[in-house]
Amino acid sequence: MDMQAVERAYVWWARIYDATFGAITNAGRRRAAGIVTGFGGDVLEVGVGTGLALPHYGEGVRVTGIDYSADMLARAQARIDRMGLTRIGALRRMDAGAMDFPDGCFDTVVTMHLLSVVPEPERVMAEIARVVKPGGRVVIVNHFASTSGLMAWLERRMAVFDNLLAWHTVFPRVRVMGQPSLVIEREARFPPMGVMTLLVLRKAG
Repeated sequence: MDMQAVERAYVWWARIYDATFGAITNAGRRRAAGIVTGFGGDVLEVGVGTGLALPHYGEGVRVTGIDYSADMLARAQARIDRMGLTRIGALRRMDAGAMDFPDGCFDTVVTMHLLSVVPEPERVMAEIARVVKPGGRVVIVNHFASTSGLMAWLERRMAVFDNLLAWHTVFPRVRVMGQPSLVIEREARFPPMGVMTLLVLRKAG
């Protein structure tokens, strides 16, 4: 899966995302935004999409959002304007694997349902580890590959549609665990039906 395939797919996805995948995952998104709000400070949401999480951040945070899809960002900005979301500092079109932020400039970096979409999640995780402050946190919500049972069988069969869906159907967790500076602080299962995983990582220092 390459960035051109992702971009083509998300021109289409942007029109229906909120009513489909976005609706299914909204409960987990609200919970993750609440956890991030509890940490406070400057927050970067990587893969902000249409901005579904933005209304759920509370007082005490200032959120910057990035996404590669201009169509998604336009919908996110419309949401900000419509709802008057003053805690959102800026939205920027950016490749998550090559961010132009300086090192250690965010207290928390959060990414929801993105890592199994990007072509090189290891590069994205390296960038996330770079831009979060020492002692800061990284919050990940994502589906990881099942290792057995019916779900594992279904994921393997669906993998042939990865480029069409812009999604790594079989996405092993190890692909986000390669940054030595990030240590797991918390883990939980998230909706829908516990198929999503929440990881809270803390950066050394």
